[in-house]
Amino acid sequence: MKRVSVFFLCFFILTACVNTQEKEIKLKIVQTSDIHGNFYPHDFILQREATGSLARVYALVQKNREVYKDNLILLDNGDILQGQPTAYYYNYIDTVSPHVAAEMMNFMGYDAGNMGNHDVETGRTVFDRWAGDCHFPVLGANIIETASGNTHFKPYQVMERDGVKIVVLGMITPAIPVWLSENLWQGLRFDDMEDTARKWMKTIREKEKPDLIIGMFHAGQDALLMGGKYRENASIDVARNVPGFDIVLMGHDHARECKKVVNVEGDSVLVIDPASNGLVVSDIDVTLKLRNGKVVDKKIEGRLSDTKDYGISEDFMKHFTPQYGTIQDFVSKKIGRFTETISTRPAYFGSSAFIDLIHTLQLEISGAEISLAAPLSFDTEIKEGEVFVNDMFNLYKYENMLYTMKLSGKEVHDALEMSYDLWTNRMQSADDHLLLFREKRREGAADRASFKNFSFNFDSAAGIIYTVDVTKPAGEKVTIISMADGKPFDMNKIYTVALNSYRGNGGGELLTKGAGISQDDLKGRIINSTDKDLRYYLMQYIEQRKVITPHALGQWKFIPEKWTVPASKRDYEYLFGKTDK
Repeated sequence: MKRVSVFFLCFFILTACVNTQEKEIKLKIVQTSDIHGNFYPHDFILQREATGSLARVYALVQKNREVYKDNLILLDNGDILQGQPTAYYYNYIDTVSPHVAAEMMNFMGYDAGNMGNHDVETGRTVFDRWAGDCHFPVLGANIIETASGNTHFKPYQVMERDGVKIVVLGMITPAIPVWLSENLWQGLRFDDMEDTARKWMKTIREKEKPDLIIGMFHAGQDALLMGGKYRENASIDVARNVPGFDIVLMGHDHARECKKVVNVEGDSVLVIDPASNGLVVSDIDVTLKLRNGKVVDKKIEGRLSDTKDYGISEDFMKHFTPQYGTIQDFVSKKIGRFTETISTRPAYFGSSAFIDLIHTLQLEISGAEISLAAPLSFDTEIKEGEVFVNDMFNLYKYENMLYTMKLSGKEVHDALEMSYDLWTNRMQSADDHLLLFREKRREGAADRASFKNFSFNFDSAAGIIYTVDVTKPAGEKVTIISMADGKPFDMNKIYTVALNSYRGNGGGELLTKGAGISQDDLKGRIINSTDKDLRYYLMQYIEQRKVITPHALGQWKFIPEKWTVPASKRDYEYLFGKTDK
């Protein structure tokens, strides 16, 4: 009898132990964002070694997969289809082969992707073809087909690893209509991120019952209202206001971030952003403790890991060698010659040969009276001598169309006032900065490290003669003296104005917030739009003329010069270091 009792006692203890068996699961989540065509460790625009790149990201992934195997989850947060000639070539020139971005991401074993605004800018034909070539879902919970009300892309992806259920919800900033022409996203709309997150969180929790919920948002963390109705960069708002997210992956703003925020229910949410170009990745360790198959504890730690520490993946480079050669041949085609070296650096301090070449082209193509343009690349140059296709990506970074619009003299003036308010400090002494800088440089892309505002919104004008008095307050800096031909400038007259499609659609809010034109009225102001991007016309312009002598038009300047000239020298060194130039 004693033996039976001992047997049953042992059996009971063993059963109890089995029934309360605990298991620890470790996951590794790696996020890339804003790769911008930086696939190879080579910059095809500047023809030099590139930092970051998918080739380096893959080396990191390969090393980590040795440890985590299938428990490594690889995610991309959008803006992969614009920025380097590699992406451009497979977007618009070779449209028959599988898209190289999709082939690379398939090769690397991505588990999910997300849409970014620069992916939308390639147009529906391109981004739908790319998404179709991807062997993983491209997400977009707030990208809605207007005809059906359904999502154009899958809203979320469900994954299971070692009994742990993971859901990734993907969204894009809804401010697309402020930047991009409707013909690029015809038939779609972009809903508010927070409203969308609330809707899908309910579905995810009730239907999927996941153990880990990840938000992957192509949006930054400094929320603002654009065009009077689109909430841009709302990632932190969603993380705080919509309970349920364990992790929020950010992108879009090219700013490194890794921190935890507390949501409205008091739960901690990791928010992380790897900036751009694959220099670093979001590197997240998730440890889950399971008891009887249920998660009873969760630990989430994140860091930004530098890809340079892992070298370049030989497997990646070997596999994509043929495409590398194709792109090198494409960008090496000669199209003309420049008699002078031009750089964006002088563009921040006055009339410059670089920006004025764009102004000249815009005026010539459109026949407009006035041109507005900004430096799209923060710090770049095209050297004197032979000019090649790769230089055109230097001269004009994105695939913007050229608009001709109707604006009153006052609207032109007020748009410039806002531009220079974003651009310049109000000098109150000769020792002050001329340019408007951040109090402290931030980590991330160089073009966004020092300036308080985005330099691609620093519009200058051609076709008019004007001064910018940096001692004056906002709204009183710009004085337009005359048209470039000496005729009077009239605040009440309607002028034809050449500008890129980003600006014409409301990008940077110079025409809406600055000039006072409502977002809905902008479309009616467009007289004409080119059918191809500005870079195409720049190439044609140079090919036809063969030899270009770039020069500054000298149609505007900062005053008072006794302050602004010395301040320009100081600020130049602050931005770019000392130089012999």
